[in-house]
Amino acid sequence: MPVHNHELSAVFQRLADLLEIQGADRFRVRAYRNAARTIESHPGSIADMVQKERDIQALPGIGRDLADKIREYVKTGRLRLLEDLEKEIPRGLITLTALGSIGPKRARALYEELGVSSLEELAECARRGEIARIRGFGAKTERKILEEIAGKSGQAVRTKFINAHEIAQAYLAHLRGLDTVKQAVVAGSYRRKKDTVGDLDILVTCDDPGRVMDRFTGFEDVKTIVSKGSTRSTVVLRSGLQIDLRVVPDESYGAALHYFTGSREHSIAMRKLAMKKGLKINEYGVFSGERLVAGRTEEDVYRSVGLHYIEPELRENRGEIEAALRGELPRLITLEDIRGDLHAHTSLTDGRNTLEEMVEAARSRRYEYLAVTNHSPQVRIARGITSDILMKQLEEIDSLGRRYPDITILKSAEVDILKDGSLDYPDEVLDLLDFTVCSIHYHLHLSCDRQTERVLRAMDNPRFTIFGHPTGRLINEREPYEIDLERIIEAAREKGCYLELNAHPDRLDLDDISCRAAKSSGVMVAISTDSHSVHHLGYMALGIYQARRGWLEPGNVLNCLPVGDLKRRFRR
Repeated sequence: MPVHNHELSAVFQRLADLLEIQGADRFRVRAYRNAARTIESHPGSIADMVQKERDIQALPGIGRDLADKIREYVKTGRLRLLEDLEKEIPRGLITLTALGSIGPKRARALYEELGVSSLEELAECARRGEIARIRGFGAKTERKILEEIAGKSGQAVRTKFINAHEIAQAYLAHLRGLDTVKQAVVAGSYRRKKDTVGDLDILVTCDDPGRVMDRFTGFEDVKTIVSKGSTRSTVVLRSGLQIDLRVVPDESYGAALHYFTGSREHSIAMRKLAMKKGLKINEYGVFSGERLVAGRTEEDVYRSVGLHYIEPELRENRGEIEAALRGELPRLITLEDIRGDLHAHTSLTDGRNTLEEMVEAARSRRYEYLAVTNHSPQVRIARGITSDILMKQLEEIDSLGRRYPDITILKSAEVDILKDGSLDYPDEVLDLLDFTVCSIHYHLHLSCDRQTERVLRAMDNPRFTIFGHPTGRLINEREPYEIDLERIIEAAREKGCYLELNAHPDRLDLDDISCRAAKSSGVMVAISTDSHSVHHLGYMALGIYQARRGWLEPGNVLNCLPVGDLKRRFRR
């Protein structure tokens, strides 16, 4: 069985959760969490490294013990330590940590104080008011727990795009290895680059459908074959992800790709437009009466109803068809438009690589600039640095800048916005930076008004430049904190501030709708990776996908500017 990076990462994350529930040494817990992050962010297959006997101890934070456990799981599909812990800890207890308001420590406290080991027991205790009486919880947390449990009731878990991407590419490579396959593409929400996907829809054109179906259902990651037919099959993988395969004729390929890419709302709007022209659009083609008039390519489908091609990321029926009719579709941003990265950490705080290694990685991407944004002191868990250490870092940047004249190393910091709206460095220190990325990491549960006012007060400081990961969400892990983004965007326009689209796959924050709102208000967005290793710089592509869904063009994105223009923009 193939072991994907996200599966291996999840094993180590679960191991860390169980150890923390058990009360294990915090440094040991942190080592497993760091290993999980290293594995998930690695661009290549860790399993392949094991099979080819490459040195996985060369990976950041992977020592001999962790390397042995990685090899054990890759080779056997089991991890003895994890199995032992799962026997010792009540089965339902780990499910409590799926709630954003409950981490492993709180789950342990609930178990010890109330004997809670399932969501059902947790909800019952919350309804009786027992949780509010536990030290460190309170009535507000109790209400939040009930809200989260209600929100998860019957809610299907969607797969993060980056994890779906790894599976999709492996499956496409598997299918394309068959000489009878001519075209193979993943459609659906995956092709529209949504931040999560429900399942994967693969379309294929080929000369021998039977062989394709055999190869599709024979993929080694398949757990269950739901159905197998002559032109359509469905499987469920070990991860729980469902994949549908459809074989379509060459003359219908474009129509089928359009139909199965969706969205449903876009497809309905297209069918209505076609009806006005006396045409009918379905998955088999565009028809005038019984005559097929288009369908071989998507361009033909759009052309048949008088439209230019609409990029998949725009197909949500949010005005894209009307814009196409007016000839006003945006020239969406591409990865080639990006000139640099404005949010990156080094090993001085919680990054994996040194300053020089990060700069060299940025140079290899032909970036014009890279901003170094290590954490401010408030973020103790990430080893945030004091003003004195920051001063030494700025000196190191000056020295390294003289050695690398082909790239500008921008002096910055990820500065915490404190609860009262002040910034986590004194003004005289902030004045030494080229710009700031100002973020919230603590006090996430303030009311909408208080959280919004907190940020607005911070923006009053002329040293505030970019609002980092503006909603604080973690996909499938933590809901956004309550904040009035409409007011924030308006204030950013008035004060000359900017918003970040954090491209980390766990965040993708801003979302697509907020990106478009910023664009409409004339507020530029910085697409940044929040890199904690040289490999994370590759997350820029994920940010580009999100930006395209938000209709962003190069002129709307801060780091599409040359460094001179960028620095002028930073002056408020």
